[in-house]
Amino acid sequence: MIRLNLLLLALVMASAMLLVKTAYDARRLFAENHRAEQLSQRLTSDHKQYEAERELQATNQRVSRAATEKLAMRTVTPAVTMYESMGTAPLTELPASGAKAAAKAVRR
Repeated sequence: MIRLNLLLLALVMASAMLLVKTAYDARRLFAENHRAEQLSQRLTSDHKQYEAERELQATNQRVSRAATEKLAMRTVTPAVTMYESMGTAPLTELPASGAKAAAKAVRR
């Protein structure tokens, strides 16, 4: 009878230790899951912020301003446009204002 009591006591102690370990693991995993959810929310908000900044950077007005200021680009006008036809037309057949600009472009 004493052996049976000692065996049962050992089984109860092992069960209690397993229960404590399982509860500890559950609390640890819950805290880890909570930290992961917070990180996910922070990354999602950062992603939304970066998407908004990207859209702001790509506006037509900003691109146009950067093209004129940084790249020294200008809008196309008939004076700086060179027209070509499907045939082999000489430069003298261009309109008067376009012929001068085309001749300047060819010389450069």
